[in-house]
Order: sequence, then C-alpha cells, then structure tokens
Amino acid sequence: MAGKLYLVPTPIGNLGDISRRAAEILEAVDFIAAEDTRVTVKLLNHLGLRKPMVAYHRHNCETAGPAVLRRIEAGEGCALVTDAGTPAISDPGEDLVALCAAAGVEVEAIPGPCALTVALSVSGLPTGRFTFEGFLPQNKKNRRAQLDALADEERTMVFYEAPHKLRSTLDDLAAVFGPERPLAVCRELTKLHEEVLRLTIGEAAERYAAQEPRGEFVLVVGGRPPREKAADEEGALARAEQLRREGLSLKDAAARAAEEFGVKRRQLYNQMLGK
Repeated sequence: MAGKLYLVPTPIGNLGDISRRAAEILEAVDFIAAEDTRVTVKLLNHLGLRKPMVAYHRHNCETAGPAVLRRIEAGEGCALVTDAGTPAISDPGEDLVALCAAAGVEVEAIPGPCALTVALSVSGLPTGRFTFEGFLPQNKKNRRAQLDALADEERTMVFYEAPHKLRSTLDDLAAVFGPERPLAVCRELTKLHEEVLRLTIGEAAERYAAQEPRGEFVLVVGGRPPREKAADEEGALARAEQLRREGLSLKDAAARAAEEFGVKRRQLYNQMLGK
C-alpha cells in the first residue's frame, strides 16, 4: 500500500465506533498525518498499533501539507486523521486533499463517524435538504453577516459551536431567525453525557443563560418556512379564460385557476361574470 492519501474517520467520542476497515488502513499505511498526535496515539493504543506520525493541523498546514505530499509522491501511504470525525469536513484536511488532487495523487475516503450527519439524523428536523455552515466566525460583526446571508434559507442549517461561544451564537441566531425558530442542540454526541434538546432558539438561549455550556455542540436549525406565493389576479383571470375556451364550465374554470394562482375562487368567479 503506497502512494496514496487515505481519509480515515475517527470516533467522535465512543472508541467503539472505529470501523474494521479504518483500523486496517491505519495498520497498513506507512505513516499517519494527525491533527494532534497526542490524541491519535490514544486511538492507536486502543487498537494496539504503533505508527510513525506527523502533525498536520490548521496552524502548520501550509508547510506540513507539501511535506506530506512529497512523501506520498515518493511512494508512501498516508492516513489523514482528525482528533474526531471525518477529515476534510470543516477541517484543514480539505487543503491537503486539494493539494494531492492537483498533483494527481490518489485520494481514498473511508466512510465513518461525522458529527454533522449524526446530529442531523437525530434532530427531528427535515433532512432532505440542508446546508452545513461549520463554525461561525468568532468576530461578532462577521458572524452576524454570515447569519444575515442565511435569513431566507429554507433548508435545515447545521452549525458547529464551542461551549465558550454558544451563548453569543444563540443570541445572534435569535436576532436573525427569530426566537421561535425550531432548533436541536446536540451536545457531546456519542459520549457519556450525550444530550439532544429539541426546542426553540429562544428557549435554548434562556436555558444556557442560566446554565454553563459544557462540551462540544452541534446546532441544527430549522429553515425559514416557505412564503406563500403572491396572488396573481391577472394571471388567474387569463388562465380561467383559457380553461373556458378548452371546454370547462365557468365554475370549474374559476375553481382550478384560483387554486393554481392562489386567489379567492369566489372573487375570480365574480370577475368572470362581469366580463
């Protein structure tokens, strides 16, 4: 096994979530690029493995990335891991993947734990369409600007948040989306003190104003309800006349056109009678 980058997901809390395939990859590669080698060594100890490791994280990715690439191009197999979850998802691993892709180096992703999908699946909110926003900016002005850009978002939204920023983020969510917007607060997923709260943004803000936030959080926010289509009276009248020409009765034409264009059936019927 050589000359390839493997993206190996690691447990987000429960070490039992490491897959057999992920363990086999970690055992087979020549070296591991880890976000924090001190964290990864605990996983390797759990698996009974000893492997050479190099540090690759957001503070050194500009220099560590090319160094990792050179080793892979020289024929070594590398497993990229984060402290928890799937590499390259809200993670500087995306830069290493892009670097390898640009160099023509093969990248293989191993399926596995990801806080995003775990929180989304347990949230109780619509999952058919969603947008992942990762960590919001620490600067309040930039954070509000990003949230303002999502004010009309109808898809479910997923955010990662650290405990020391949770209160200010909840306040900003309430200001932009309204305190009544549904929210799932997912805390310490897969860990001993896992907790999922399904409430409103306002209720969450009140709860954590009185309670010190602890642990890592994933916030799943319901999208804005679709706005009703604006009534188009002229369009409805034209459609009703078309249906009349096609053979429908005046009553049926008015009923169908009213439903299609969101206008009142009786009002449209009276308009047609007056023509």
